[in-house]
Amino acid sequence: MAVLPLASLAGCLLFVSALFTMLGQGGGAFYTPLQVIFGYDFHTAASNSLFLIMVSSLAATLVFRKAKRVDWSLAWALESAAASGAFLGGFFSYLVPASTLSWIFASVIVTAGIAMLRQAPVSAGKPMRSPRRFLWKRRCGSHRYLINMLHALPLMFLAGLLSGMIGIGGGVLKVPIFVLLLGVPMGVAVGTSAFMVGLTATSGFVGHAITGNWDPFTSFVLAAVVFVGGRLGARVSINLDQFRLRRVCAVFLIFAAVFMACEALIFAEALMADPVH
Repeated sequence: MAVLPLASLAGCLLFVSALFTMLGQGGGAFYTPLQVIFGYDFHTAASNSLFLIMVSSLAATLVFRKAKRVDWSLAWALESAAASGAFLGGFFSYLVPASTLSWIFASVIVTAGIAMLRQAPVSAGKPMRSPRRFLWKRRCGSHRYLINMLHALPLMFLAGLLSGMIGIGGGVLKVPIFVLLLGVPMGVAVGTSAFMVGLTATSGFVGHAITGNWDPFTSFVLAAVVFVGGRLGARVSINLDQFRLRRVCAVFLIFAAVFMACEALIFAEALMADPVH
């Protein structure tokens, strides 16, 4: 890619990485389509996106760790399910049309965004009903809450599966799952998700890279940009109150869903114009 287009892409990704790490998300919902707009093949863009999410996640986690916003034990426990799903999603992504993946994901995240705008947060310590042996008492900083592992593990597997297929870290699903279904405080959900999306992205990236879909040069050039953006976004996040952070997150979930729906329409029109491919 020429220097000017690459510089323009880098500027876009700096903004995106800062915005999405602020919300505990990797930014893959925009990393992938932005690269497609700049001329990259979808599956190559998805692989590059996962690599960039790994970098921005590392940058954000360094900040959230210092602020005590990461529930490390919970993250590792749930990531076993999410990473397994992400690897399978990345490996088998070529079997599902890109437009279909975009429609599925857009439908899921717009539902989550509307729910976060309208629904009161699940009270900490009151997760969905389950036998007591599946409830895990958690503490992160000054927060106390219970996690229903009977629901958490399969939900995270599905989040990882979809994330790996479409080339994102899954924070766009993980944060709503944490807040709406598992009763995790918003600040902790954002910090923990920011760490987890990097792990999920790593697993999904391996699945993509095995099939040969990766552009190392572009990935390493853009990695420096998203690292800076990741740190900036995390610093802004820790200074926002829980309610405002929740509403900002909800608005951008809906915006991301609309963006991905438009992307799906573009892919569909392209296929109609060139049915051979």
